[in-house]
Order: sequence, then structure tokens, then C-alpha cells
Amino acid sequence: MEAIKRMSEKLARRGPDHAGTFTEGPLALGHRRLAIIDLSSSADQPMVDTALQLALVYNGTIYNYRELRRELIDMGYTFFSEGDSEVILKAYHAWGEACVQRFFGMFAFAVWDSRRASLFLARDRFGIKPLYLAQDGERLRFASSLQALLAGGGIDKTLDPVALHHHFTLHTVVPAPRTILSGVRKLPPATTLLVGIDQQIRSAVYWTLNATRPEQALSEADWLAKTREVLARAVERHRLAADVPVGVLLSGGLDSSLLVGLLADHVDDLLTFSIGFEDVKGAGGLSVGVEKADEFEFSDLIAQHFKTRHHKHLIPNSEVLARLPEAVAAMAEPMMSHDVIAFYLLSERVSKEVKVVLAGQGADEVFGGYFWYPLMDAEAGPPVERFGRHYFDRDHAEYLEMIEPAWQVSDVTRELVAHELAKPQADSFLDEVWRFDVTTLIVDDPVKRVDNMPMAWGLEVRVPFLDHELVELAASMPPELKLKEGGKYPLKAIARGLIPDAVIDRPKGYFPVPALKHVRGPFLELMRAILQSDACIQRGLYQRAYVDKLLANPEAHFTRIQGSKLWHLALLEWWLQMHIDGVPDGTITQPGSGALASTSHA
Repeated sequence: MEAIKRMSEKLARRGPDHAGTFTEGPLALGHRRLAIIDLSSSADQPMVDTALQLALVYNGTIYNYRELRRELIDMGYTFFSEGDSEVILKAYHAWGEACVQRFFGMFAFAVWDSRRASLFLARDRFGIKPLYLAQDGERLRFASSLQALLAGGGIDKTLDPVALHHHFTLHTVVPAPRTILSGVRKLPPATTLLVGIDQQIRSAVYWTLNATRPEQALSEADWLAKTREVLARAVERHRLAADVPVGVLLSGGLDSSLLVGLLADHVDDLLTFSIGFEDVKGAGGLSVGVEKADEFEFSDLIAQHFKTRHHKHLIPNSEVLARLPEAVAAMAEPMMSHDVIAFYLLSERVSKEVKVVLAGQGADEVFGGYFWYPLMDAEAGPPVERFGRHYFDRDHAEYLEMIEPAWQVSDVTRELVAHELAKPQADSFLDEVWRFDVTTLIVDDPVKRVDNMPMAWGLEVRVPFLDHELVELAASMPPELKLKEGGKYPLKAIARGLIPDAVIDRPKGYFPVPALKHVRGPFLELMRAILQSDACIQRGLYQRAYVDKLLANPEAHFTRIQGSKLWHLALLEWWLQMHIDGVPDGTITQPGSGALASTSHA
């Protein structure tokens, strides 16, 4: 139980409303609750149903829990709570492992069955909710964060060389089941695990994405009507499954603006939230001029148009620098995207107003919104070559130049991508790419950060564009329909007349934190301190000539999707120092010097 206590403490920020434990025979469960549905103590966890001899720990939301509850009542089940947690228990008893196929939602859960002395674990179709695993010869542990597993003790912390290759090729994405650590694995999305008392383990995939055209051809008007119908239903499901107010993270882009438009008539006093950052100044105090660091022009327009109660936050670069150690400490896995610190700082502010928000993540991957998709499509050659030329952060030759020989492997990421793209049930190259993106890459970027950073503040972010009915519909669409008018045409078309044209017709925006892309000044000094620290040198992960090349001219070295290669290296090393070396406050020590950078956690 001491291990459970330590693990639970690491999850306290994810669930600040209640802490509980349950033990039986070889099993011990701990849970931290964020109360959103059925706020009473009846819905606390671990939830134990003594009549059915089942116990549950669960993170997430089952959006169709009310419909399932009614069906289960008709079957003769009685309920002692009003939330979705108990629905999972009854559904498992009624339908066994197949219960997950009935769930619309985001979830990671474990059900202990006393009758069979078995443990059933499951993760949602897109891995929106995390489920980390560690198994040795004596026990299986699982948790919602890698930090919680480390707190339990006995984890192999050596780096996984294959995961390192994925991490540095797919902009910090390490597809499940791997993580950067050899001793920690992730349950893949759309997968269940059944563990018996004899430690026999059986996994099963309960859902796959079909990316082929329907037998009956549809007109453009039919596709658009179906998109509007399914998206509206998904947004309504996401809104209604809460007994607390639900807000929207409003970036000012098409996706979040469309969510506001669909919600505005159904929610009185809709709360919206935006964040922006300072531009990076160059010579003579001029801005870099590459991209704006906020999108307030468009988020203000949407807030005014729909009369939302809007909150916007401008974050100075000094705060970004001071708070970076907190964000890195909160990362369950190292994540280089600029969005990570943005989500961390925005979530801190939003969590003071609401517990639940909707966000537009997933729309670009589902409906073909990124600039690299048509570039890939225009290429010739094998699918993995077409993909890699516009997506891989480094080709394998550069990876070998960067990583020390002790950590070098063959081109395992190219092999992984080639295998995934070659899977059946995809009609075209772009269908293969979008399916891979939505079922594998998106799980670690951006979905992971959309859970990880907000939940560090007890804020649940819901992503209606990853409703599986909507994803299945989009996967069956002709690629040319999605790419029409620069991408995401179905969403643009259904947004006409609902949100202002200025938002629909604007160039696609991103969520930049320029100081982490155009690295200079104190941010450059921070990264220099990390990469020249005693810990980094002694770890022997990077070849020093490569590090020196990046430090000499950081703004000359960007990934293919415009990330800083220097930040990529510094971020992993910093994360390792915090989580593996045990320097939780972010202090960096250079040879012959004292502390270079540190901050206290919030």
C-alpha cells in the first residue's frame, strides 16, 4: 500500500476532489477523482459493486452513459449512483469485454472481477486518456502518468533505443506500446488487456478504422449534410455529459470557432478562453515577422459575434521562461511542441473558472488541414518516402550524426511507418496517411498534451472532432473533398452562415510560442546550459559536434514541420534530468558553476 500511496500522490493534481483506495487479495487500487458527473460521494472511486463483485478505477467520460444506463435498467440492473462510472461496471457485467464497443467517449479504466480473480483494462479508440503499464516478474502496475509508475518504484529507467529513434524522427511521438523508458509501456488505443491471477495476459484490439469509400457513392451535398449532422451530435454529446459548466478553448481558428457556433444556441452564458504570447524581437527591436504570436483578432471576433463571456490571456516571454520547468515536470513523456507550455499556462487560468472545456484538436488530422498533406500527395515513390520527405524531423543519416553510437539502431521509424501505411482497408495514399495520423501519431501529439497539461490543473479537455462516428465518416470521404479550398473543406462548408466568413477564409493559423522556435536571448542560454550541463555530457546521448552545430546557429536548424531542433534536444535532456536523475525543480548545473536555471512548482 505504500507504493499505491506514493503513486496516488503523483496523481493528486489530476484528481483534486477525492482520494480512495481498495485492496483485495493480490490487488491494490488507488484513485484520484476530478468530480464532473454526479458530484456526490456515491460516485467516488475506487467504485465497488459488492453485489456484482466488481471494483473499478476509471479516468475519462462516457458520453452516452445515460442511454446505456437506461438500457441496463431495462435489463434489470439497479444503480446506486447517477454517473458514468457505475455504467462501466454494469456494462462489463452485462456484456463482458465487448462492453467497450458500446462506449462513446474517452476512457482508461480497470475492472477487478473478484469472481474470476481477473483484471480487465481498456483504453479508448484514440488514446485520449493515457494508460501506462510496468510489468516485472512479480507484479503489473498501471497508472494515468509515467511519473506515478516511477513513484511506485522498481521501474527500469534505461532508455529504449528504438523509442529514441521514434522520438527524434516523429517530433517526440513514441507510438504505443513503447515509451522512452524500457521499463514503461502504454496500452495502445482501442485495446483491452485481460490479466489472470496466474499472470496470463491476453490483449485484444476492439476497433480499427476503415478508410475506404462507401459502396453507395455520395454527392458533395450528402457528405456535407452528414458531416453537419454527425458533428452536431458529437458536440451535443460532449456538452451534455457534465454536471458542471462546460466552456470552450477558443483559438480563433476554424475548428474551435465552429464549436462555439454549434454550442451558442444551447448554452446560456458560454465561457470562452484564449491565449497569446509575445513576438520574439530581432535586431533593432523588430519582430521576427514569421508568424503572429496570438490570434486575438479572430477569437475576439467570434466572442463578440456569439456574445460569449470571453477571457483572453497574453503571456509575456518572461513568464514562459520562468514557468517552463513546471511544464516539463508535468510532462508524462517529453513533448517538444510549443503547444505544451501554452496549454499548461492557459489551463492554469481556465481551471479557476471551469472544470471542463471543449477544444478543436483533431480536426486537422481528421479533415486534412495541415500543409504537408498535399505536398506528400504530390510526391512520387513508395508511401513511406512520400510521407517522410515532408514529416520526418531528421533523416536516418542525420540521426546517426546526432546520437552517440551506443544508442544507434537501424532505421526503425521508417520500418514502422511503412508497416502502418501498408495496412489494408485504405483506398489511397492519403487515406493511409490520415488513418495512421489519427490512430497512431495524434495519440502522442496533440492528444497527449491536451490531456497531460490541462489535467495537471484538474481541467478536463474534450475533443469532439475525435468522436469515433465523425472520424469514421471523414475516413470514408474522398480525399479531394477534404483537400478542396486548401483543406478541411467539409468543415469550412458547414461553417458558412454559422460563423463569420473572416474566420473561415483566413490563412490557417497555428499555436506558436515564438520564443521556443526562434531561439535567442535567455531561451538560448537556457538550452545551452541544459546541453552543456554535467548531466548531459555524462549521459553520453548526443554527439557533441552535432550539439555545437545547433548551438552555433539555432535558427538555421528547423524540422520539416518547423520545430526547433535545438529545443528538441534540450527538452529531452531536461526531462531526463527531472524525471530520471531526480532534479524535480529544473535546476541545471554546468561544469564548474552553480545553478543556472530553476523555479519552484505551482
